[in-house]
Amino acid sequence: MKNQILVIGGTGKTGRKVVTQLEKRGHQVRVGSRNANPSFDWGNPATWSPALEGMDKVYITFQPDLAVPGALDAIEALTKKAAKAGVKKLVLLSGKGEREAELCEQVVMHSGLDYTIVRASWFMQNFSESFFLDPILAGQVALPKPEAKVPYVDTDDIAEVVVAALLDDTHNGKVYELTGPRLLTFAEVMKEISLATGRDIAFTSISLEEYTGFLKQADVPADYIWLIDYLLSNVLDAEGNNVVSSDVEKVLGRKPKDFTEYVLETQKTGVWNP
Repeated sequence: MKNQILVIGGTGKTGRKVVTQLEKRGHQVRVGSRNANPSFDWGNPATWSPALEGMDKVYITFQPDLAVPGALDAIEALTKKAAKAGVKKLVLLSGKGEREAELCEQVVMHSGLDYTIVRASWFMQNFSESFFLDPILAGQVALPKPEAKVPYVDTDDIAEVVVAALLDDTHNGKVYELTGPRLLTFAEVMKEISLATGRDIAFTSISLEEYTGFLKQADVPADYIWLIDYLLSNVLDAEGNNVVSSDVEKVLGRKPKDFTEYVLETQKTGVWNP
């Protein structure tokens, strides 16, 4: 049976990969983004109902993160509109170890709709598509929490789990914690990228205050600085976040992608060559 599926954040890190996989399987996909038609804009609730109309299932990614103020209210309002529109299932992308994100998960769990929660660790792609890319290109990466060990997960694996959750009812009512297969510190990450690119990328440990100070000097928007500060101070080394999970293998029947494999694939794109 072919489904009508709305992918909110359908041009984002995981959303665009979910869209591609669903379309390959012949499902009707509506991309939820500001530039789509009908458009979907988290900042404009009037766009939500037209985007939800006629949809069977919805993949929800919230920008910039479920931890930010206002996310809980938005998720509550969206789930009500989804139920009213006749949506049958929600799959929510959540963050591992984020208390605020877990409150949003509870809203989806108690919506009366079928659901799957996909609780992901930090993305490997943060080093090639996000806030860590510019310092890597500069060859000087200065970050706090050098001792924190993170089981980075690849967005390909997240997207594949999301697609399985959307299409297979055996995943209804489940909460999956997605990680990669091993733990890495920031210094170990930079060493792997240096080896693959043949570049000397230096890692320096600095305080969180110094780091947010650099972001302010670089005119990074205040709400983005708040989010990075929150993630680095409350989430990065939170209890339980340094645990490797087997949920990717449980859902997909294979091991999650290793960080080295991600680095070798990404190096070929040239994104790390200044």
